[in-house]
Amino acid sequence: MIEKIRSLPHSAGIYQYLDGAGRILYIGKAKDLSKRVKSYFNLTPQLSPKITLSLRIQKMLSETVSLHTIMVENENDALILENSLIKQLKPKYNVLLRDDKTYPYIYIDLNENYPRFDITRKILKGKKIHYYGPFSTGARDILDSLYELLPLVQKKSCLKGKKGCLFYQMHQCLAPCEFPVDVAHYRTLVDTATSWIQNKKLLLPKLREKMETYAEELRFEEAMILRDRCERIEKSEITSTIDLARQVAYDVFAIATHEGRGCIVRLFIREGKIVSSSHDFFAVHENFSLDEGYERALVNYYGTEKPPIIAPILTAHCVEESDWIEEHLSILFEKKALLETPKIGIKKQLTTLALTNAQELLKTHKLNNLDLLTSLKELFELEHIPQRIEVFDNSHLGGVATVGAMVVYAEGAFEKNGYRQYHLHERDEYGQMSEMLRRRIEAFATNPPPDLWILDGGSTLRSLALELLYSSGITLDVIAISKEKIDAKAHRAKGSARDILHINGDTLRLEPYDKRLQFVQLLRDEAHRSAITFHQKTKLKRDQESKFLSLKGITLPKIHKLLDYYGTFEEIQKGSFETLSELIGAKEAKIIQDLTAFNSN
Repeated sequence: MIEKIRSLPHSAGIYQYLDGAGRILYIGKAKDLSKRVKSYFNLTPQLSPKITLSLRIQKMLSETVSLHTIMVENENDALILENSLIKQLKPKYNVLLRDDKTYPYIYIDLNENYPRFDITRKILKGKKIHYYGPFSTGARDILDSLYELLPLVQKKSCLKGKKGCLFYQMHQCLAPCEFPVDVAHYRTLVDTATSWIQNKKLLLPKLREKMETYAEELRFEEAMILRDRCERIEKSEITSTIDLARQVAYDVFAIATHEGRGCIVRLFIREGKIVSSSHDFFAVHENFSLDEGYERALVNYYGTEKPPIIAPILTAHCVEESDWIEEHLSILFEKKALLETPKIGIKKQLTTLALTNAQELLKTHKLNNLDLLTSLKELFELEHIPQRIEVFDNSHLGGVATVGAMVVYAEGAFEKNGYRQYHLHERDEYGQMSEMLRRRIEAFATNPPPDLWILDGGSTLRSLALELLYSSGITLDVIAISKEKIDAKAHRAKGSARDILHINGDTLRLEPYDKRLQFVQLLRDEAHRSAITFHQKTKLKRDQESKFLSLKGITLPKIHKLLDYYGTFEEIQKGSFETLSELIGAKEAKIIQDLTAFNSN
């Protein structure tokens, strides 16, 4: 390793430290690989970590036995590649934050005579397009409220018609498509809508007034819809007594940590007001670096696309290598990016507000089952407390409508928006699990690995998962749970089943009343439920489409032949005429392509 360090090039790139088992411990970036890596070590009289390094880094280097590097064109490419690899490979000593979703903006094109508001997540073409946001939640609720309370042009297609439609009859549109509407008067409606977007305190009373009207008219379902909408709109921002007294804009980031957990809070200041806020919790391992946490948060949030609104960035703590981020964001923004950790004044009050909220969220939002999860870590000898768990199962009926499901448990509850469902093509259970896990591994670049995988199956499937992870350079804990067999039949009795846990080449048989076994069973059962439900929907749809093709003259054996080859009806529709002809004949191939063309129109 010492010879490799001495021969490193003076170019930008990525370096990876690996342990004796070939697992990646740390991924770092460098403007100069040679200088950066050498800054970690004393090369004489023998290779050793420098004593000036933090204890965290010294511990990492003590486990390092080999080094791998990747050269890139420039520092910006190094930053992007580093971030991507960390998300995919989840090294032990790097900070991993979940990807931030792209927040929506409300926009309006003032180049039109009768403009309407809509939602976008990216910059649109047009010189007079105005953007409002970003909104962590409530963007669609705000938009729907504008169209219910003001007679704006409701749909994109409205102006193409020549006659007032149902919206006009309901007094929700002035119908400029049929009647002369004064442009100046219409702009007053736009101005009112704009003021409501920028200040929700003006919008919410209007919604509550309409809600009360619905209640008085005994239209309780509609009143409940507005009640829920008001709650979602209110959740999108943090209230503050800070008086900015200026038309300023800032993006504010703050990270707080406590007892193995972290919280990141983002505030978005526009026109001198907090227009929205968001927060996420994440696991804090013993190797956590606050500096790297901010770097991950900023690179993840801004991504690789220029945002519709660019604002100066404020952080609650200093970011040691902020020059990397500023350079990357300057390229992304196509203008000088400003990154600041304020010490005094209004900006300091904003970062303090964000940090205080992060600290309070950690206090009030306790992780459910923390003691149980800690016990699981010790029992299964896991690398980390499994705060985020993914569970896999598959389902089919005699090889028909084969599907797989992944459910997610995080922050003490099932995270429904993290669930994934898969159409599978393989015939046997081993092949199906392999196909599903391979597809999940391929998605690590955009949806990082969890702390633990749980598979519904035995030691063979667990070994399969470990092989797939190892071949991809990923270190991830895996356990499997298989059903207890009584007289060669699975024992499913709730509360008494002694299901078998497979860990580290060994098996565990816990008592049915053991909370740890019951917890794993709960996760397995949710994955099983999700897989069964998706299988039933898939089979119903498959049966309906098979019957439809049969009515069009294609025999069931030929339909099964197509499904065996393509897997789903969606893929059959994408098939080329030549391939379809080889499988079932030219006549039937033409029937399918004619049906596909008809449906697409």
